[in-house]
Amino acid sequence: MNHFRWRLLPPDGDRPAIPGLSPLLAQLLHNRGLTAPADVESFLAADERLLHDPYLLPDMAIAVSRTYQALLRGEKIAVYGDFDADGITSSALLMEGLADLGGSPVLYIPHRMNEGHGLHAPALEKLRQEGVSLVITVDCGITGWEVVEEARKAGQDVIITDHHRLDGKLPPAMAAVNPYRPESAYPFTELAGVGVAYKFLQALLSGMGRGKEAEQYLDLVALGTIADMVVLLGENRYLVKRGLELMNRTDRPGLQELLRQAGLTPGAIDAESVSFAIGPRLNAAGRVDHAMISYNLLTTTSAQEAEELAAHLEQCNAERQRLRDEMLAEAREIAVTQAKDMPVLIVEGENFWPGVVGIVAGQLSQEYNRPALVIERGPEISHGSARSVPEFDIVAALQQCRDLLDRFGGHPQAAGFSLATQRMPELRERLVEIARRQLDGKDLRPSLLIDTELPLANLDGQAFPLLQKLSPFGKGNPTPTFLSRNVQVVDCRMVGKQGAHLRLKLKQDRRVWPAVGFDLSPLAAGSMPSTVDMVYQLGVDNWQGQSRIELRVLDFLPSSTSA
Repeated sequence: MNHFRWRLLPPDGDRPAIPGLSPLLAQLLHNRGLTAPADVESFLAADERLLHDPYLLPDMAIAVSRTYQALLRGEKIAVYGDFDADGITSSALLMEGLADLGGSPVLYIPHRMNEGHGLHAPALEKLRQEGVSLVITVDCGITGWEVVEEARKAGQDVIITDHHRLDGKLPPAMAAVNPYRPESAYPFTELAGVGVAYKFLQALLSGMGRGKEAEQYLDLVALGTIADMVVLLGENRYLVKRGLELMNRTDRPGLQELLRQAGLTPGAIDAESVSFAIGPRLNAAGRVDHAMISYNLLTTTSAQEAEELAAHLEQCNAERQRLRDEMLAEAREIAVTQAKDMPVLIVEGENFWPGVVGIVAGQLSQEYNRPALVIERGPEISHGSARSVPEFDIVAALQQCRDLLDRFGGHPQAAGFSLATQRMPELRERLVEIARRQLDGKDLRPSLLIDTELPLANLDGQAFPLLQKLSPFGKGNPTPTFLSRNVQVVDCRMVGKQGAHLRLKLKQDRRVWPAVGFDLSPLAAGSMPSTVDMVYQLGVDNWQGQSRIELRVLDFLPSSTSA
């Protein structure tokens, strides 16, 4: 295991102090681009002022009008979702919302292994044969030009609600509600798929004087938004903060059971809990079985059914972990040879499980800090998933290879694609060329961004509550990270499975701090230094009903050296 490259952000020494704000909090806000008093106040309040008018989204008025028409006429409406946590929560939100408006919608979520992402013509035709005259997509559809055109010709209307970027011309849908459309007047582009679905439902309810009722669905919005790893700034900050409040007192039997299975306590659920415990479980169903398991769990009103579905989901999650571990071991053997001289990792295998290629790609990208593509190689068609680093927009790179691909889509740091297997060598050659050109001269060592350097003595009993004013933490608003130097190591033990983690006692200025270093035991394999410079975050250790503040060490070096 190698050390990170430490990047200490410069102090905000020249800017006038903001009244009522501690220097530490002012520095942390400055690091997040918040310096104007009005912006700081809005960020800390995280209230309704962060919300925007849903009718600023393109085609919203058309989408609302057509949906009202379908509801009044008693037309059969279908919600077409996606199989990840964002798509599942989007589907649940719109299905429940349309039912609340008097509709009886049907749901279609494609099978990951048999169908893959996006709209599929056979699925829309099947829905049309069942009498569906209006299809509303959530978290998908913006790249489905041919499928939408085919549905239009057959007399089936399609309303798209999506947050993915366009990869060409706009589909000929009745309406395409997407903040990323070039002509969009919406001031915030970073909504998750469930966020766009929420704005659509908000507009539907507002037209009936019931706009405030949309907030009852913010628990689903928070789940999908956090799981999809969009930025937790701007409007997302309000949606997630309010949604977490609802989750912490949820009366959804399925969510209650899901929290119990994950070992989480209502009242203590934060963005980290969703990201590391709840989101992966919701995603597990679509990875190894069918996403309807997770959908049914979120929407059931039966405690008994919730218990059965949660148990099934736990089995899916265990199977997902087993498949990931097996595939990751194989992928690492291939990647280690490429990492010596290739700016992008491209790993393929005939036995790779399509449901976990994205997880493995993410792990490889994180370990080597470069773009990684993991591909399930088929006899004729191959399917892959890509994860990238901030320095490399993987969707833009795939757009430069679009003539080689059958399908692709996603975000700058996460994408999926498929292509004819015989074209794999061309794709590899072109992506390596693109990555080499764009990443040439860049330091690709993994880095730790450090908010500020301070002695441990500065972290008094009010430090943790102070930091919570910045929560929820996530992309765009990371958990505050600190550097402290010359910290004495009083005790060090290897704990956890195969001794992977470090349990520490650290001392400075006569105060002893408990600390944990997850997966850091290789750094102490020889001997632990007696005094260290360390990078860490503040966390809470809940053990046997007791809570205490602890340091979560991310990296350390002997005090005489620096990263």
